[in-house]
Amino acid sequence: MKLPEKKDQNLAARNIPGMMNRGQRFAQVEYAENAGATLRRIAAYFGREKVSVLAMLAVVVFGTVCGVYAPSLQSNAIDIIAGVREGGLTQTVMWMLALYLLYSVSQLLQGLFSARLSQRIVRRMRTELFGKLVDLPIRYMDTHSHGDVMSRMTNDVENISTTISQSLPSLFSGVLTIIGTVAVMLWYCWQLALLSCATVLLTLLSTKVLSGRVRKFSRQRQALLGQLNGTVEEMVSGYHTVVAYNHQSATSEEFCNTSDSLTKAGIKTDIFSGVMGPVMNCIGNVGFVIIAAFGGYFSVNGLISVGVISAFIVYAKQFSRPINELAQIYGQLQTAIAGAERVFSVLDEADEDKSGAAIEDGPAAVRFQRVQFSYVSGHPVIRDFDLTVPSGKKVALVGATGSGKTTMVNLLMRFYDIDSGKISIDGQDIQTISRDDLRRNVAIVLQDTTLFSDTVLNNLKYGSEYATMEDIRWAVCMSRCDELIQGLPQGWDTVLTGAGETISQGQRQLLAIARAFVADPKILILDEATSNVDTRTERAIQEAMQRIMEHRTSIVIAHRLSTIQDADMIVVMDQGRIVECGDHKALLAQRGKYYELYMMQYAGVST
Repeated sequence: MKLPEKKDQNLAARNIPGMMNRGQRFAQVEYAENAGATLRRIAAYFGREKVSVLAMLAVVVFGTVCGVYAPSLQSNAIDIIAGVREGGLTQTVMWMLALYLLYSVSQLLQGLFSARLSQRIVRRMRTELFGKLVDLPIRYMDTHSHGDVMSRMTNDVENISTTISQSLPSLFSGVLTIIGTVAVMLWYCWQLALLSCATVLLTLLSTKVLSGRVRKFSRQRQALLGQLNGTVEEMVSGYHTVVAYNHQSATSEEFCNTSDSLTKAGIKTDIFSGVMGPVMNCIGNVGFVIIAAFGGYFSVNGLISVGVISAFIVYAKQFSRPINELAQIYGQLQTAIAGAERVFSVLDEADEDKSGAAIEDGPAAVRFQRVQFSYVSGHPVIRDFDLTVPSGKKVALVGATGSGKTTMVNLLMRFYDIDSGKISIDGQDIQTISRDDLRRNVAIVLQDTTLFSDTVLNNLKYGSEYATMEDIRWAVCMSRCDELIQGLPQGWDTVLTGAGETISQGQRQLLAIARAFVADPKILILDEATSNVDTRTERAIQEAMQRIMEHRTSIVIAHRLSTIQDADMIVVMDQGRIVECGDHKALLAQRGKYYELYMMQYAGVST
């Protein structure tokens, strides 16, 4: 939920594309720096899929054994042909063919098992992440870009999925292949094996130099991708505003700047990732030269046979291939780690505290006692706020934009917790009431209406899961929505696509009011609830509200003073404080702040 009052305090905080430097907001995003801790957390997900992991490892081990042993049979076959070894050539070749065939089958099974494992792990991670998002405090959503949050749910998790399904099996098989190949090479000729492995030092040095660059630009690319998604999300959601203020060029320029930065980071990441392959190939070719030169020398001196040289050439290729693959997938691994860090940073956020007692039955008198609150420390928005809203009464909050009206509603709903003071309902401190129970007893209708892409009926049921069809029909009738619903193509079953974009803003607001009535709350809050309906509909809604509010404590926020003239008490706020309090006639007689607001609206008097 966006906070109008918070926006009023600072125009630059408005989410209007082209009106703020998003780079400043995204600069506040923090990322974990400990790759080891991130890998351990990822390993914990594998621990929950032991059967799939063991099955994949078994296939990898079996395939590695086949791949490592097959060149030995090739060596035997060449030595048999050369006459330096006895044995059946046909039998040896058939065994070699069978091993290569089994190796290919193992590669297929490895891909199937890794794909299944990746989807199960990613499903669990995505479920945990979404579960965390719905339990985060309102403050988190208000201070983080929605596009960046969605990027973590989609792009970052998808990178992890790709790494598990493609890169991880190559990592396991590559490590095992290197170990098995080195062992066989040492067994055949330890001198030639050591010479062949001399290139490993050069490989490790090259990997270390290039990997640091890959990790740096990979993390930068992920952050910029989240920033780009945030820019697009704001442009799409605020497209009417962009067009209305002719900000197409500014928005496009902002997008292009972010896109250019993302492109540069992506190019640098791909360059340093891609250069690893050619570098490793070059080092591998050096290894082939070493084997050919020293292998020929050892063969002439009778230390090894020609078949062993042939096997060493194959083993050198097997040895260099996984090293090259590991170098090439290192960039993918770094991207996945960077994405996992971003995901875990959300999972590590503290959940909204929902502990507390149930709200007590009885009257619903609301009392604010010396309430102090600030969104940013040192910049108070509410100062020494004292107010009592009697049970069953209607109290209106009025004042200039930014005076703190909506902030008081946010504090009552415990979207934010107060800095000091006390807010109580019939003497019960709301800090001791669980947020869930508090919000079940308080219904709110905001100026910015939110509906969901679902049927009209399900949107109304959102107000209360226990509401019967009779309750819903009553709420619809009281909010004057019956004609609206009857006029829709499928009536109650009409699907509101695009979160209600197919109906007018006023119609969406009527449905939101009906949804609040379905909740049947003890306390009803209306934050400019009728600002988007016509005068005739507003009058009908006001008449309905009079009946609905008879036995409920009601807090109404309004700029249009005609909607609150019948309130039992009108509270005038200015800079987070109460400056006047009384009914409509009394406040007009005082000729103070309320009188000025009234005259500006109805008499055209400038102040």
